[in-house]
Amino acid sequence: MSSPLESSLAASVAQQLRLALVPGIGPRIYHKLLEQFGTAEQVFAAPSGELRSVPGVGEKLCRAIQRGATEIDVAAELELCRRHDIAVLARENPAYPRLLREIYDPPGILFAQGALTPADSLAIGIVGARHATHYGLAQAERLAASLARAGLTIVSGLARGIDSAAHRGALGAGGRTIAVLGSGLLNLYPPENGELAAEIARQGAVLSEAPPRAEPRTGSFPQRNRLISGLSLGVIVVEASTTSGSLITARLAAEQGREVFAVPGRVDSRVSQGCHRLLRDGAKLVESADDVLEELGPLVERTSAADGRSVHHPAELQLNETEQQVLAAIGDETISIDAVVAGCGLATPQVLATLSALEIRRLVRRVSGSSVRRW
Repeated sequence: MSSPLESSLAASVAQQLRLALVPGIGPRIYHKLLEQFGTAEQVFAAPSGELRSVPGVGEKLCRAIQRGATEIDVAAELELCRRHDIAVLARENPAYPRLLREIYDPPGILFAQGALTPADSLAIGIVGARHATHYGLAQAERLAASLARAGLTIVSGLARGIDSAAHRGALGAGGRTIAVLGSGLLNLYPPENGELAAEIARQGAVLSEAPPRAEPRTGSFPQRNRLISGLSLGVIVVEASTTSGSLITARLAAEQGREVFAVPGRVDSRVSQGCHRLLRDGAKLVESADDVLEELGPLVERTSAADGRSVHHPAELQLNETEQQVLAAIGDETISIDAVVAGCGLATPQVLATLSALEIRRLVRRVSGSSVRRW
């Protein structure tokens, strides 16, 4: 049996969902309404004159809000989400991404399949052309895999081409990845990526601000792009024409105070022109994951683990207890493996196996056959 507090929170989320489902209410008007009236319940209870005093709310939207108070079947929508393991996240939910709260127009409600973790606050977006070249696909997959192994979550849009390659690179490296849709979670686009989306939900999360059954619309994808950049510390563009939607993501990233990166391509390729324009305009050139990690270094240092641990590298957020124990025994100076064994109190074979795993994640390196140090 739920407590009165839990029942109250559930009722509040239901009313916020009802407000988000009113036709014509986007994220900006949603937040203006809550700023003026305090709660979704008070929005629905407000008289017409007060509703129309909110910028962007005219007579038509005013009537839609009043009809929504009784005509929107929130219970059915919540039951639909429950049946399909879709979490409904309001902004006060601890699982709501921290970085997304910081942007100018965050979603009032976020729908999610899979799991969001504190480690996802160290994320990088990778976007690019749908009709990508073999070179572009290879670079996206390579960068995503390297950055995922370094502990960064890879964010992209599940589109054909570069997006799909980035997700697959992260998954292949055993890392986390987040897909942000421009449609509802139950109306996947493109449909052929259904299996990829399911794999992402098992190893990360699939997100949308659109209701689960919402159809993909042309105008929803530029709006989706602000979430890709908003979830990320920076955005890498891999192949884009001068009219590519990926340049919208790059512009939004800059407006949100995120870093913008671009991978250079062939000078005679149409899908390289957008990246080269970004580079001329000041984007950071990316040849390897190290270029990204070096640029994000100060941002990573300001982020700590949820349990209060101080971290030197994003990969530390994904270590198990044994890996943390071994890493803690290694300081900034070169240390013998025997001293690591003595310092962490584990069996030598277990320490050696753990050191190998930490080497792969580029957290430690062998100085000689019998000594190690942090990177």
